Amino acid sequence: MVLPKVLGYKIVGELGPMITSTDIVLTITKHLRQVGVVGKFVEFFGPGMSQLSIADRATIANMCPEYGATVGFFPVDQASLEYLRQTGRDETKLKVIEAYLKANKMFRDFTNAAEDPAYSQVVELDLNTVVSCCSGPKRPHDKVAISDMKADFKQCLSNKVGFKGFAIPEDKHELTIPFMFDDQEYTLRHGSVVIAAITSCTNTSNPSVMLGAGLVAKKAVEAGLKVSPYIKTSLSPGSGVVTYYLKESGVIEYLEQLGFSVVGYGCMTCIGNSGPLADPVSDAIEKGDLVAAGVLSGNRNFEGRIHPLTRANYLASPPLVIAYALAGSVLVDFEKDPLGTNAEGKPIYLRDIWPSREEIQAVERAHVIPAMFKEVYSRIQTGNEQWNKLEAPDSMLYPWDAKSTYIQSPPFFETMTRELPTVQDITDAYVLLNLGDSVTTDHISPAGSIARNSPAARYLAGRGLTPREFNSYGSRRGNDAIMARGTFANTR
Repeated sequence: MVLPKVLGYKIVGELGPMITSTDIVLTITKHLRQVGVVGKFVEFFGPGMSQLSIADRATIANMCPEYGATVGFFPVDQASLEYLRQTGRDETKLKVIEAYLKANKMFRDFTNAAEDPAYSQVVELDLNTVVSCCSGPKRPHDKVAISDMKADFKQCLSNKVGFKGFAIPEDKHELTIPFMFDDQEYTLRHGSVVIAAITSCTNTSNPSVMLGAGLVAKKAVEAGLKVSPYIKTSLSPGSGVVTYYLKESGVIEYLEQLGFSVVGYGCMTCIGNSGPLADPVSDAIEKGDLVAAGVLSGNRNFEGRIHPLTRANYLASPPLVIAYALAGSVLVDFEKDPLGTNAEGKPIYLRDIWPSREEIQAVERAHVIPAMFKEVYSRIQTGNEQWNKLEAPDSMLYPWDAKSTYIQSPPFFETMTRELPTVQDITDAYVLLNLGDSVTTDHISPAGSIARNSPAARYLAGRGLTPREFNSYGSRRGNDAIMARGTFANTR
């Protein structure tokens, strides 16, 4: 067995006051892509680990597929035990865990360099160099500092079609398309934000960025700012605990006033479940062939994944999702350009509504408490009204329904035998496609919405379903007939 190389990722320095965990993870993702960690283990260590909460570490580890490693690993330290304590774990179990890890030399003190193991390679990140950023418009490792966002997007419009290009003719860059929405006229242009989603991923289980987003919303509402009603906004937390502390801290009402109401839990916009845009918005985008933008707090922004009509999609922290929704465009320099104006016509800038780390931590200490986790987790098996109304079969074997368009018995079940078949040589195999870099599973087998003119759509229409019932490839993964027809169905 060939053992994988283990890359040690040393974290040093201190974070700036405006930096979020999302900024860190997007910085690390770009860095590790440049280093090249495919097939390697990445272990994080160093004195800067004290700057990262367990939620921050989870956010970084969860981006492992995006930076390409086999695993992103954070050794257990005292902060790990404190997290277990904060989330209501049994104290006796905590003592056993600590004793076991220490006895097996698996418990780490990141301030003690003598405990650092020997790595195949070591790279370093100074947290002082991390800046507020997004990633996009088409890949999660294409980091863009928000101070460069305006210029970068303009350059992307001109660049030839590629990961950082749309090939929009120069004379079309300033094109504007007016449209009516709720009896009022609005205007779309290249870079207009039409989707802003705080969407379920590790980011939306991180109290620092979720409470940060709530405080941004609170200050924005108090400053008289609003989000344009045609922008599709949503909030899909990663846990019921998030909703609990957003309510307890009093910020949920401000999020809702800006359109960020809780729409559910689990994968939403990040996996293509944004739902349709309003018809006037879709028509305006198609009429002007506009490069409309989506801004989301998820992990992935590959072409065609978020929505067929948002060609530019940027990953951002939850507070920045709100900021771009307020601005209404990614063509904004937050240092120079206001988010909007209040009732008196006074310009309001991002710096006017951005909470300090001390503000966020004070709210977190007051409202993210062990009792909250215990209460939510104690109800986890009781479900909710809709779940409990579902009728489930009580048979030993699953009763396949031949009429179901969601779940079908896989064809390999039909020829499966109790005895293992003999291993045979693969003969006459050949390459179907030889693909370049960054062709992802999203391009080969998309998870997003099913286009009306696709083979999968024709299959569903033939079974009496209307386009409103097509749903997404992700929701129909249990039907091989759909997934086979979805191969290379990405709209890009």
